Amino acid sequence: MAYKATQDPRTDIRERSFLPELIKGLAITTRHFLRNLFGTREVGVPFEDRKGTSLVTTVQYPEEKVPYPPGYRGLHRLVPREDGKPRCVACYMCATICPAQCIYIEAGEYEVDAAEGESRVIEKFPTQFVIDELRCIVCGLCVDACPKDAIRMDTYTHTPPEYNRQGFVYDIPKLLKGPAVSHPSDPWNKRPGSEQPAHVHKEAHTRVGEGHEAHHGHELAAGHSHGDHVTPGTRSTVVSNEGPVPVTKFLK
Repeated sequence: MAYKATQDPRTDIRERSFLPELIKGLAITTRHFLRNLFGTREVGVPFEDRKGTSLVTTVQYPEEKVPYPPGYRGLHRLVPREDGKPRCVACYMCATICPAQCIYIEAGEYEVDAAEGESRVIEKFPTQFVIDELRCIVCGLCVDACPKDAIRMDTYTHTPPEYNRQGFVYDIPKLLKGPAVSHPSDPWNKRPGSEQPAHVHKEAHTRVGEGHEAHHGHELAAGHSHGDHVTPGTRSTVVSNEGPVPVTKFLK
């Protein structure tokens, strides 16, 4: 039965002994205990959407597993090319940016008379690629730093348990998995070998200073420039701070 609390707790023996509030707390705890003990529990339903009597939220692992959310950074994997080889070009960017220093790479080069000579356009390939999953802090910086999309953390699995430390050291056979990935910018898709292509590859944007030499060539031939002291008939320029300096902007 509810009672009205007094303004001065020191005059009420019930409030001074804390017995009413203690009994209320025990009643709430006992009610939840009996509901969760004898009630049926809904499996795989979020806590706020449950309609049953039991409200236990403990996941009974391994019988029950929580689905990973989108974007979960799981176990590493090396992305294969269409020929089954890893996309890694042994640039050491992932090993350099890794704050835990858990990635070890050894690079090799294709021989001139090798059977896979068409792969020489990438120049280097990893002879060893090792990740110590015990040292990994799952930051994902290796995925962001890779310029060839050669390493991903999209397996949606966590590191499985092992009986010894060596089992957590993943090499190329254990890392190379998943579907093959190909990009139009891959060098092995542009030409079959490492020979210099017949065409001149031009990028979509203009670099800073591109076309600037031709502009100054006419001025050098005439023997004058914008604030520069130039000797006629020469190709050297003495830079000074006089006059405006033309700037070539990026053309995206």
